[in-house]
Amino acid sequence: MNYKKFLFWIFLFSIAFGFIEATVVIYLRQIYYPEGFSFPIKIISDKTIFIEYLREFATLILIFSASYVAGKTKMEKFAYFMYIFGIWDIFFYIFLNFFLNWPSSILEYDLLFLIPVAWVGPVLAPVIISVLLISAGIIIIYFENNNYKIYQTKLLWLLEISGGFIVFISFILSAGDVINRLYPAHFYWWLFCSGVIIAILPFIYSIYKTIKK
Repeated sequence: MNYKKFLFWIFLFSIAFGFIEATVVIYLRQIYYPEGFSFPIKIISDKTIFIEYLREFATLILIFSASYVAGKTKMEKFAYFMYIFGIWDIFFYIFLNFFLNWPSSILEYDLLFLIPVAWVGPVLAPVIISVLLISAGIIIIYFENNNYKIYQTKLLWLLEISGGFIVFISFILSAGDVINRLYPAHFYWWLFCSGVIIAILPFIYSIYKTIKK
């Protein structure tokens, strides 16, 4: 199958998966937040939290499995993972907004993830990451299917991973507030943006070198 058609079907898969993810959250909020989701987080049983951990882990396995099947090379598999994850995440919020009118603002805080600890931040932050993941995924998939050998070095990989780790840190710095059932103090935008820049610049350089070959 032509990779463009494959991208289209993976796009539909990711949207559908985003809808499934959104429906689970909708049901949970109807039970625990009938008045509407807000911080501080309400007390939830240990069993429910454990199930949520397993659900999130299963989500990652599903995305990984789909990307593994979709890609032909290791780089392309990784690209599909980014592509699927980004679309899934964005449409998750689109469906939540459609059915719950939430978030009312892209700066509204959300409990983003639980693995390995609570991730917290304004909705805008993960959406930015998702847009970047989708863009990077499409670029890599295009190169992989048009006989380009993507330029990469250990240093570039290290910088990209370091940038991603800094972004991760920016999300978990408020984990203590969530655990103590407080409203997140604030989001460290400067740290988030620093991580994004550190990750993006090596990627741009890699693309530049790939095209110039």
